[in-house]
Amino acid sequence: MLNKAILIGNLGADPETRYTQDGTCVCNLRLATTEKFKNRNGEQQEKTEWHRVTLWGRLGEIANQYLTKGARVYIEGKIETRKWTNKEGQDQYTTEIRANEMKMLGGGVGGGAGGGSARPAAPSQGGGFPTHGGGGGGSAPRGNDPFASAPDFGDIPIDDDIPF
Repeated sequence: MLNKAILIGNLGADPETRYTQDGTCVCNLRLATTEKFKNRNGEQQEKTEWHRVTLWGRLGEIANQYLTKGARVYIEGKIETRKWTNKEGQDQYTTEIRANEMKMLGGGVGGGAGGGSARPAAPSQGGGFPTHGGGGGGSAPRGNDPFASAPDFGDIPIDDDIPF
């Protein structure tokens, strides 16, 4: 069985961060993905889907520190549905992406590091950030390229013509 979500989109608001009682960072993002297509009449159409994304631990701290409204990001994680009780005592459900990987992409308003490329600059160039997380967080091992396992988006233009 597989539960995996991969998104590339822009933040609709600055990250919202809080900490659990034991001090674990929880960062929430509102991520917009936009699909462009032509309808039956050949007219250009656009559909935006909004996603709730949650980043935990060190990954959440990095997102909170470096991301702002409009930033373009790559998110990888799993889909989770949480049940909670509202102020009136009624059960509520929230479906979100629990991210285990995040990459800051160039482009977008206030974009991430990398200034238009799909990969941020290497740490020796001052723009790279460890953005791998795993459940409780932690960054990639020192001395290794933290983006070595990143998907290669070199052939995809990072601009408004992306079809999703």
